[in-house]
Amino acid sequence: MPEPSGLQGVYPYLVSPIDAEGRVMRDVLARLVEHLIEAGVHGLTPLGSTGEFAYLSTAQRLEVVDVVVQAARGRVPVIAGVAATTIREGAMLAREVMARGADGVLAILEAYFPVTEQGVENYFRAVAEATNGPVVLYTNPQFQRSDLSLPVIRRLSAVPNIRYIKDASTNTGRLLSIINETEGRMGVFAASAHIPACVMMIGGVGWMAGPGCIIPRQSVKLYDLCRAGEWDAAMVLQRKLWAVNQAFARHSLAACIKGALEIQGFPVGAPLPPQAPLSESGRNEIRQLLEEVGTF
Repeated sequence: MPEPSGLQGVYPYLVSPIDAEGRVMRDVLARLVEHLIEAGVHGLTPLGSTGEFAYLSTAQRLEVVDVVVQAARGRVPVIAGVAATTIREGAMLAREVMARGADGVLAILEAYFPVTEQGVENYFRAVAEATNGPVVLYTNPQFQRSDLSLPVIRRLSAVPNIRYIKDASTNTGRLLSIINETEGRMGVFAASAHIPACVMMIGGVGWMAGPGCIIPRQSVKLYDLCRAGEWDAAMVLQRKLWAVNQAFARHSLAACIKGALEIQGFPVGAPLPPQAPLSESGRNEIRQLLEEVGTF
């Protein structure tokens, strides 16, 4: 397994298969993990946005991490999402996922009331202090009430184990600003809102995103072309795959990925209510896209 200090590549955001009684469908999740590792992904990220972390109980979250770690069997790093509204809970969850064998954490701040910049910084510092593994900061201005500013990101980049950031804004210029501001101390992972090949071109280290869950082989191929500097070939493939990212943006996150996985034979179930499942027209659209990019 790669050293935790060298995270890079395609890290699919895993779905959380939950049945109607609220039980984690362990066998389904384990089979998905095996499929993704066989497809060549470089790591796995349970409990990201696509993993519906905001809709899961603490027990469900920890069970999801437990299943993924056991199924991965040390073959690729598992970077588990840790999301909380309080410092105490965030630090506790970080310790719990690491105790279950996660290799690092994706740190997410949930907020109902606005939080000051100092409060945001204190939260992420506390999560980092609760683990000796690598920490990936998560920033998403669209969904987070109190987001990470560039000055806070710069200060956090000096924390020894805060080594990465996953930026889910739609502003690629912000990614370049982060790279410049942190002066090589922090690797940048792109999200589905960004064009992965372009992020790699400006110095990104890969992407953590839901689409990697449904087009893993194609995603790995794109990453390999970028790493090799074969930009013409990379952009040919990128243009073909971008339709998947566009579809992902048109539909709700979990519904789109879960629907696509169901089409591919993984009975992961519907998003947790009150979220709606993928519509029939959406399923038809996704099925056609999967055929066009060579998934079937």
